[in-house]
Amino acid sequence: MSETTNSDSAESAEPQHGRHAAAPAKAPSALLGPAEIRDLAEMLGVNPTKKLGQNFVIDANTVRRIVKVAQITPGDTVVEVGPGLGSLTLGLTEVGAGVVAVEIDARLAEQLPLTVELMQPGVPLTVLHADALRVVELPGNPTCLVANLPYNVSVPVLLHLLENFASIRSGVVMVQAEVGERLAAPPGSKVYGSPSVKAAWYGDFRTAGKVSRQVFWPVPNVDSILVAFERRGEQLESEELRLATFALVDAAFQQRRKMLRQSLSVLLGDSATASTVITAAGIDPTTRGEQLTVHDFLAIARAWPTD
Repeated sequence: MSETTNSDSAESAEPQHGRHAAAPAKAPSALLGPAEIRDLAEMLGVNPTKKLGQNFVIDANTVRRIVKVAQITPGDTVVEVGPGLGSLTLGLTEVGAGVVAVEIDARLAEQLPLTVELMQPGVPLTVLHADALRVVELPGNPTCLVANLPYNVSVPVLLHLLENFASIRSGVVMVQAEVGERLAAPPGSKVYGSPSVKAAWYGDFRTAGKVSRQVFWPVPNVDSILVAFERRGEQLESEELRLATFALVDAAFQQRRKMLRQSLSVLLGDSATASTVITAAGIDPTTRGEQLTVHDFLAIARAWPTD
């Protein structure tokens, strides 16, 4: 994992593809527009890929909308995953926030401080060239997560950050609409599932508005949505019980149409043992996983004799 800040200059950067990285001519706005985004991508030889989930936001109004929904204020420290060419990064620094940006693409990670310094000189920015799924330390103890998360790893990245960084108290993420609706779904909903329960372990999640496909380049073939969250004041339980609860959740939703006594039978030993444990937790063994809250799954975990 490498780290750069916006104090780096174009002269100090390593050359990319035989030339120094640099930013395009500064636009009248402090944010990037469609032309600047495409110019940067061409200069860096970046062709957005599905593998990395790269769909760059090219609309300044959408950027400012995300920042507003996240209620970012001057002095906040925000972690951003997948900053890409810097659209959202500049929206965050524009309102006075410090940003810790985690970028897996080396070319984008090297260019971002240069672009931000040109567009908004002197703003606080730290860029980590790293895989967000492997990051276990972040400078500045960010209190908020704001990100256009790559579609292909959005839920794992979100849960990883919430698991490893207790300093993150709130956030707004832009994800595939179907995924966002699952994250915010209540028990009993058709889209309620494993991500719903695991997200609820950490706090309250809600959808905060759909996002047009046309604000992205390239235009994705799926709809997007904003999901906002507020973290619980205190963690629900110990790490040991979180792991047990998540294991129960995974088992229940791998066979979501089956009764709990069946879907949890392998994990808990057999159907009879599963029934005993579930009943001890105060839950009907004939219930299905899609009807249970995170507190219900936690109750089963507490009743589960794991030694």
